[in-house]
Amino acid sequence: MKKGLTHYGDDGFSLYIRKAFIKAMGYTDDALSRPIIGIANTYSGYNACHATIPQIVEAVKRGVMLAGGLPIEFPTISLHESFAFPTSMFLRNLMSMDTEEMIKAQPMDAVVLVGGCDKTVPALLMGAASANVPAIVEVTGPMLTGTHHGERIGACTDCRRFWAKYRGGEIDADEVEELTNQLVPTAGTCGVMGTASTMALMTEAMGMMLPGGAAIPATYADRPRQAEQTGARAVAMAAENLSPDQVMTPAAIRNALRVLHAIGGSTNAIIHTTAIAGRLGIPVDLQEFDALGRDIPVLVDLKPSGRYYMEDLYRAGGLAPILRRLADHLELDALTVTGRTLGEEIEGMAAEYPQDVVRPLDDPIHPGGGIAVLTGNLAPDGAIIKQAAAAPELLVHEGRALVFSSMADLAARIDAPDLDVAADDILVMQNAGPLGAPGMPESGYLPIPRKLAEQGVKDMIRLSDARMSGTAFGSIILHVAPEAAAGGPLALVRTGDRIRLDVPNRRLDLLIDDDELAARRAAWMPPAPHQGAERGYLNLFLESVTQAPEGCDFDFLKAR
Repeated sequence: MKKGLTHYGDDGFSLYIRKAFIKAMGYTDDALSRPIIGIANTYSGYNACHATIPQIVEAVKRGVMLAGGLPIEFPTISLHESFAFPTSMFLRNLMSMDTEEMIKAQPMDAVVLVGGCDKTVPALLMGAASANVPAIVEVTGPMLTGTHHGERIGACTDCRRFWAKYRGGEIDADEVEELTNQLVPTAGTCGVMGTASTMALMTEAMGMMLPGGAAIPATYADRPRQAEQTGARAVAMAAENLSPDQVMTPAAIRNALRVLHAIGGSTNAIIHTTAIAGRLGIPVDLQEFDALGRDIPVLVDLKPSGRYYMEDLYRAGGLAPILRRLADHLELDALTVTGRTLGEEIEGMAAEYPQDVVRPLDDPIHPGGGIAVLTGNLAPDGAIIKQAAAAPELLVHEGRALVFSSMADLAARIDAPDLDVAADDILVMQNAGPLGAPGMPESGYLPIPRKLAEQGVKDMIRLSDARMSGTAFGSIILHVAPEAAAGGPLALVRTGDRIRLDVPNRRLDLLIDDDELAARRAAWMPPAPHQGAERGYLNLFLESVTQAPEGCDFDFLKAR
């Protein structure tokens, strides 16, 4: 209770009045003498991914009290991917600031970070890294699957698959509406290897979660049991002063990135991990990330790269069989929130049993890394492609560019019957990055033009400076940097230009000569300012956000 006393000019009075007010909550002197464990509560009535958080918080409290601590929950911003305008990524940094400042402003000896939906876990970790108070993560867990006409389905890879069928005329409006009752049949995060599942598994691999916690479905009784154990462990961490900077080390960050490759995880995770590491002064180099993936194949047979769902991964053992197969690639001396090393945790895992969700190293889903990093004159600072979810025949491709200058331009023209487009063209969208959108939304999953979808075209090369949901699939190039709104080469592409993609050689090139490129650069004008950009959080965002290779964090929040 003596930590971070409010400034009244008299520390004795500050403690006295704090004690008086907290006693109004019904606490005794005995309770107030114990270690205080904060619980960051990200519940919201808008957030189905977090619908079970009240139950989780109660379980965490039980664990804290059984271990002799005093649990005190406090609210933070809650972000749901489908209920955040213009995109939850725009608000991730704000949530991280909220988390950091509330941890620092309120007295607590350790904090349990409860989150689930895509941007919440990264934001919580970013805030905890900056506050550097002992912290441990408890996620809400994935939803269970539903059924549609006898077919097993789940959000949100199947959302996109059925929507594509609707756009292509394979199902009608009544059926696509009927599907809304089954795509999200329970509380919890998306049941595929989307961003939420990816970040949960990476958080466990990073050592910031108790072993076994990442894949437990939201509605299973194992989830509150895990939460109770998390609360108890937080009390011990407070006594040990086991702070985030001791756990989220460069080795731990690299281990998480190795797991990202092996699980065929979301491309969003690169940006989030870069931002988390940046709070601790740890650089994440895209070329190093790409090099890690050349030795680590995709092992997890989950949608969108494979067949199964997260509940299947849980039944297969969760992260445990993945770590076993990767043991020779991991830095096993990395410390975890248990106080033991990752190597010690792997040695202590329960015996493995037959399953086919996590494949052996010699029989992978994809032979070389889930994500590839591209460079070239179109992406001098890098771009990425989720090669494990792309059409193999498109990984080396040259085509004519069809350019959309913005998301609005795309929406206005993509379904026009007279759109001049062919299946071997490359769809290019500009001005959808951190500055251009703003907020770098998940609009990189450009739809197949309706006229082509109706002809049966399922995939084509699409590229932008935007992001893509981890639940999405296809031959899609993302995070092109510098972005178009910052004057990157992407801004200079015109319809009719030739673009060459060569994933094996990690190249993305605009096939025009240097003189023409220089002339276009000289004539380029930045886009008009966003409405409302003169004030408030939007002004702060546009003035401070970094580019994708730096994690899209605010420059003033990175460790100095």
